[in-house]
Amino acid sequence: MKIVEADNWTKDLRLREPFSISFMTFNSVQNIFVRLALENGICGFGAAAPVEEITGDSFQGCIDVLDTHLSNKFVGLEIEDQKSFLKKAKESFGSNPAALTAVETAYFDAFCTMLGIPISTYFGKKYESFPTSVTLGIEPQDSTIKKAVEFKKQGFKVIKVKTGVSVEEDIELIKKLREKLGKMMGLRVDVNQGYDSVSLKTFFSATEGCDVEIIEQPLPTENLQQMSKLPEKIRKNCMADESLHVPEDANNLVQKPRPFGSFNIKLMKCGGLSSAREIARIADRANIPLMWGCMPESVISISAALHTALSCKNTKYLDLDGSFDLLDDVAEGGFVLKKGNLFLTSKPGLGVTLKQ
Repeated sequence: MKIVEADNWTKDLRLREPFSISFMTFNSVQNIFVRLALENGICGFGAAAPVEEITGDSFQGCIDVLDTHLSNKFVGLEIEDQKSFLKKAKESFGSNPAALTAVETAYFDAFCTMLGIPISTYFGKKYESFPTSVTLGIEPQDSTIKKAVEFKKQGFKVIKVKTGVSVEEDIELIKKLREKLGKMMGLRVDVNQGYDSVSLKTFFSATEGCDVEIIEQPLPTENLQQMSKLPEKIRKNCMADESLHVPEDANNLVQKPRPFGSFNIKLMKCGGLSSAREIARIADRANIPLMWGCMPESVISISAALHTALSCKNTKYLDLDGSFDLLDDVAEGGFVLKKGNLFLTSKPGLGVTLKQ
């Protein structure tokens, strides 16, 4: 079955309210969308959400490379020749991981829709569902606590809070959140490289009784050796995010002494579903649990991450809330949120449809 059309377009996806992390604030997110059309009328869709500070590639860079290569190189290819398609995609978009993610996602959406099965089934689905954390950006403490309590009322089981500006304020926030949320609510923090090793030790010691299950990327990426020298109980509680992009990074991070006890895989960082699954295999061999994360993204790419996550046996956590606060998503479907848990639908491919 031939690919007869391949195109891409862009859209600013507005957020309900600004979202801040330790080094930037989002008011809207620019997404790039990809469509592959087969000669029988089936279409596959993908989405790219490049943020240069996180994914390493720029929005304009992704547009340029898609405009240059997408139609020219992929129209006329047989969708069944997966090996050739994925090889050509990596050669064309390998330096633009978000663009590569969009193209790979569109491929698997079209291919699995043609087969009549969900992507997760094709990959070998291992799990039905996991709870997703819902993430709170950096904002005044009272507002953070109020929102966390509201999310608990809505049925969410895990809260993740962005930290990293002031360790003293972070400690106070975590203690108050644990007090307000009770013992059963999962609590994670994402420092986004905002601490040094002294601050991390201070935070870890002061919040040890608060059952913080994950401290995500506490130190800057260039401080990997400092991470490796920290006490093992701290390292095991920490998760690699910005330090983990491609499978080569995963191979380095599993070497002992391991700087992190778990990995956060984001499709936009690693360059698509194939690379994500390779990272998962490396982590599995090292007995390292996985979290699947995101940025503010369309349900298209969130669904792609969920299909991939549920097919990897060492998946333990989800942080796939990136589409919840979008006002202008171009698509719908893909998954269902029930009491804080994410479930896939039984529809083929990604299970998403474009909004009319």
